[in-house]
Amino acid sequence: MKDIYSVGQVNRYIRGMFRQDILLQGIMVRGEVSNVKYHSSGHIYFSLKDQTGTLQCILFASYRRGLSFPMKNGDNVVCSGSVDVYEKGGSYQLYVREIRLEGTGLLYQKFIELKKELEEMGMFDRRYKKPVPKYAMRVGVVTAPTGAAIRDIQNISARRNPYVQIYLYPALVQGDGAAASIVRGIRTLDAFGVDVMIVGRGGGSIEDLWAFNEEEVARAVFACKTPIISAVGHETDTTIIDYVADLRAPTPSAAAELAVFDYGKFLTDMEMFHAAMNRSMGRRLVAVRGSLERYRLVLANAPKKRLVEAKGSLRYYSARLAARSPSSLINERRRFLADSQVVMEEAVARKIRNLRQQLERHSSELSREEMAILHDRKLKFGALIGRFQGLNPLDRLRQGYSYVCDTEGNNVRRIGDVGPGDEIRVVVTDGSILAEVRETAEE
Repeated sequence: MKDIYSVGQVNRYIRGMFRQDILLQGIMVRGEVSNVKYHSSGHIYFSLKDQTGTLQCILFASYRRGLSFPMKNGDNVVCSGSVDVYEKGGSYQLYVREIRLEGTGLLYQKFIELKKELEEMGMFDRRYKKPVPKYAMRVGVVTAPTGAAIRDIQNISARRNPYVQIYLYPALVQGDGAAASIVRGIRTLDAFGVDVMIVGRGGGSIEDLWAFNEEEVARAVFACKTPIISAVGHETDTTIIDYVADLRAPTPSAAAELAVFDYGKFLTDMEMFHAAMNRSMGRRLVAVRGSLERYRLVLANAPKKRLVEAKGSLRYYSARLAARSPSSLINERRRFLADSQVVMEEAVARKIRNLRQQLERHSSELSREEMAILHDRKLKFGALIGRFQGLNPLDRLRQGYSYVCDTEGNNVRRIGDVGPGDEIRVVVTDGSILAEVRETAEE
């Protein structure tokens, strides 16, 4: 009788066959995402399909850190992983370790990554945005010379202000070399010295607009000294330079509206300001004339009594000012100091006389023994003073000697204490001398 196997044995055998196949252990599969399910555990279940079939897939939560975009149905992706059998369900599936977008999705992923990087560098910060001049007369344009964008800009500029000059840098805006061409156009017009610059093109797919998503173009826009208005595609299109530019316009036509001021409206505003200024000056002149007339009437009707009172007040304040002049105050202080000095000298003289009288009374009251002891102490004190004067270094200095020390104050007693080139200080009676040792000699 033939061998009979269980379901589990069959599934295990098939799983072993899958694991022995090296190709299935490291395979890359391209397909369209469908039936995406985000599980509460963090795992993602989905299917890959094409015109010929469907493959079940699972991305465990531990591998989701490598997923740099929100996966959704319809995305074209390339999945890397291994094909294995799920024994319990008896089905095989792709265990995904890495997912990346393909085609348009890949470009979008690059767009998101570059946008995040430049934003972290601060290139989108509002404090770096330069104001667009209100009355620009020289407008630079970086775009294709034959596209609809330059025609729209020229038409709107001519309608709004025929005196504004448009400087076109004919650049490639699509395909190979487009990014480098746009960068050269920005730098050329910036060096030329236009007032404001428009960088853009008409609408298109993300591939068509990709030159304006390149990092080198974004850095050129950020480094440009001239204010830049980005005008790429239609209103719904967004590129990297829209975030870096000083101002974003939804279309090239809108950019022209922002860059070129309306000359007709400017003339109307000037006329309004001129009329308003004339009305204001007229009201001001009427008010000044009325004030002058009132002051003339007041002066004409002022009684003579007020003039007399004014003269009296003037004399009164003149006298007070003379009394409080600085010279008067100084003389007053000098007189006070002189009187104080006389009083102080008299007080000192009286104090000295009183002390002398007290000393004479005490001297007359001393006995002969006390006088002898006092005399003996005077002699001893005189001897001590003589000894101390003999030790006084200043007396030695006055006799022609001097005291030598180094720059730190240490006494120099031997030639070994210093060497050639060292600085020394020689102390004499009236000061010190800073000198340098040239040589030493033993004697």
